[in-house]
Amino acid sequence: MALSKEAADDDANACKLSVDHAHSGLKSTIDAQKNYLIIKWLMDLFGAFFGIILLSPVFLVISLLIKLDDPNGKILFKQIRVAQNGTLFQIYKFRSMVSNAEDLLDSLVNQNEISGAMFKMKEDPRVTRIGRFLRMTSLDELPQLFNVLHGEMSLVGPRPPLPREVDEYTAYDKQRLLVKPGCTGLWQVSGRSNLDFKDMVTLDLQYIHSRSLLFDLKIAFKTIHMLFGSKNAF
Repeated sequence: MALSKEAADDDANACKLSVDHAHSGLKSTIDAQKNYLIIKWLMDLFGAFFGIILLSPVFLVISLLIKLDDPNGKILFKQIRVAQNGTLFQIYKFRSMVSNAEDLLDSLVNQNEISGAMFKMKEDPRVTRIGRFLRMTSLDELPQLFNVLHGEMSLVGPRPPLPREVDEYTAYDKQRLLVKPGCTGLWQVSGRSNLDFKDMVTLDLQYIHSRSLLFDLKIAFKTIHMLFGSKNAF
């Protein structure tokens, strides 16, 4: 859903203020990871750049399938998400839902199957035919490689939430916003949609405490394995 510049600025200021008041217990841990963060930044740039080049045929095929499934809809879905320290950015995904999916959300919130500050619905009627395949394999997330190149995301990290979800966060939950969000993370490879919001936060904070290049590589390889079909994605 597109936001006016004024609305986006207001949301950005609100999110930053919200995160500024969050529990800062992890900040000392993050400050001690400076060398790791430099190497991680380089890996993100090279990984995203070469990933886009190598996967360009996949991008083309998926784009054609989306258009064949819904000729009038857009190929890419853009949405405002919350990044590190509460800043807002526009995330890119291959469109896996009908064009007016955001407008239909209010009529479905009472069918949310995940407890806590996020929405998940296994048989979401807004998902298109090709969209179900893209979500099952997580291929809908591939355009986020461009977000990584822009410096808005990392290859591995906590998933970026929606502003309305952050509005429901506790100070404890907001700790997951102290680092750059990722295309994939520990939550995705540990059960994903079978886990509730509290589980996701616990896994995100566990990742932030323990993250290293080896840990990132393990999560990345597990994600690649999931591209061949995860029963936990919806």
